[in-house]
Amino acid sequence: MTATIPAEDALVLRQDEAGVATLTLNRPKQYNALSQAMLGALQAALDTVAADKTIRVVVIAGAGPAFCAGHDLKEMRAHTDPAFHQALFAQCGRVMLTINRLPQPVIARVQGIATAAGCQLVAACDLAVAADNARFATSGINVGLFCATPGVALSRNLSRKQALELLLTGDFIDAPTALRQGLINRIAPLDQLDTAVWQLADSIRGKSPLAIAMGKELFYQQLELGLEAAYARASEVMACNMNSEDAREGIDAFIAKRKPTWRGH
Repeated sequence: MTATIPAEDALVLRQDEAGVATLTLNRPKQYNALSQAMLGALQAALDTVAADKTIRVVVIAGAGPAFCAGHDLKEMRAHTDPAFHQALFAQCGRVMLTINRLPQPVIARVQGIATAAGCQLVAACDLAVAADNARFATSGINVGLFCATPGVALSRNLSRKQALELLLTGDFIDAPTALRQGLINRIAPLDQLDTAVWQLADSIRGKSPLAIAMGKELFYQQLELGLEAAYARASEVMACNMNSEDAREGIDAFIAKRKPTWRGH
């Protein structure tokens, strides 16, 4: 007989409210370290949310005083097989790519520390709101491990020199610095963090889910293209979007000065 795990003991908790799904990393005593099991639970939660048409925005949060301390170093040291480490980092990469490919925008809700792969998780999210006590670092270099995979996400958020300084020094930056460098979108006092996250989510969840999904996919595609190819792809997507039922409804509603009713196609 298989024992049932109490909901509060799950590695990732999910709470839905008004079209917003909050996925909470739930290893507070380990500062929500991304163990192999935690990554598996987060992957499963993201896959489930991706297929849920009622969800317009996803929030990734951390239980306890920290957002995420990165990979579980004890678990990593307990395995000496390079194949385990290769599989672990590949698994982490799939989670980050899933966030990018999710049809819904993903907001990181950050408090306390976000280090190494935890900082990578913030960078991988589409948007990020941080408490004023948040601190960010890619601290692997301090234990002889260059944060190569976090560097992929960081280099797509920060300038090259800012990203490399974090990666080479392992030093922390505070929330205002993270805001200035482009790692996060907004800062709020810790006791107002949920309100700030909700305000951002609320400004998105009422928009056309079709336009949001098409736009997010295009945004990441065009970043990897040359300028001419980026404009060509963007033109294709915009023309397709323009001929969607949602775009016709949105324009008609604007002209008639009424609220649109999105149909998702």
